[in-house]
Amino acid sequence: MTILVGYLPTPEGEAAVDAGLREGALRGERVIIVNSPRRGAPVDEHKIDDAAGSALLRRAREAGVDAELRQPLHDDDLPETFERLVAETGATLIVIGLRHRSLVGKFIMGSEAQRILMESTVPVLTVKTAAQ
Repeated sequence: MTILVGYLPTPEGEAAVDAGLREGALRGERVIIVNSPRRGAPVDEHKIDDAAGSALLRRAREAGVDAELRQPLHDDDLPETFERLVAETGATLIVIGLRHRSLVGKFIMGSEAQRILMESTVPVLTVKTAAQ
């Protein structure tokens, strides 16, 4: 069994990795950390480099969890990317970090996290940072 963890290099992404590794250790499940850059974006500040990826995998080893990093490209449908990974890996859980957004921001911009919550075929664990 597998746990998918959505990761961006933000405090919310770090909280998601921490929670995902705890769940992986508790359940004895493998963790796939998903850092999904947007296809065709000339620069994506959320895509992590090899050093950052190695640091995430080292954290997993230190937590006693078998982990893998994947960076699948996505178009405008990140929730579909997660669903594809669920089907491919047999994942039993998705872990994502949530950030505070105003009601107007949610209405105008939509929310990838909200769509993952509503459309996922497996349970979704959401985490927030302590400052929120």
